[in-house]
Amino acid sequence: MNKPELTQARLCALLHYDPGTGEFRWRAHMGPDLCAGDIAGCRMPAEYWTIHVDGRNYRAHQLAWLYMRGEWGRPLIAHRDGNPLNNRWRNLALADHLNHAASRPRRRGNVSGFKAVSFDRRSGNWTAQINKEGRSYFLGRYPTVQEAHEAYATAARLPPANLPERRHAA
Repeated sequence: MNKPELTQARLCALLHYDPGTGEFRWRAHMGPDLCAGDIAGCRMPAEYWTIHVDGRNYRAHQLAWLYMRGEWGRPLIAHRDGNPLNNRWRNLALADHLNHAASRPRRRGNVSGFKAVSFDRRSGNWTAQINKEGRSYFLGRYPTVQEAHEAYATAARLPPANLPERRHAA
């Protein structure tokens, strides 16, 4: 049986969202374990805060968007600081799939400590690259990890038209 989609009115009747902290709290006693004023939801293995409402699980950042804007954040809601647990209103932004990928933190297992910077064993240098609007741009080889990171940070602030010609590392 299909459950009706959650509305802003229903959400506001059940929960209070604090835009400054990003927390949701229950407005009323919801059962033996859920009292008015309790923080709603829990952290899931996927690293998102999830809240169970009317038989469905929702990610808190989507609920924050519905609460504040009255509509679902489509196609995606990005966390500006890359932390999926930080649901403060100023940290949330509407994004498409490409922008959402750019806001992700550096990958696990990254040895450089910097996003988009890796070590090239053949040359003995650090390389930097960036992806923008579905295209990959090689930013060069650098003797230090800090120089490679600076190249990435500079490129991240530029529009794709100002990036070096699209090429792959040789």
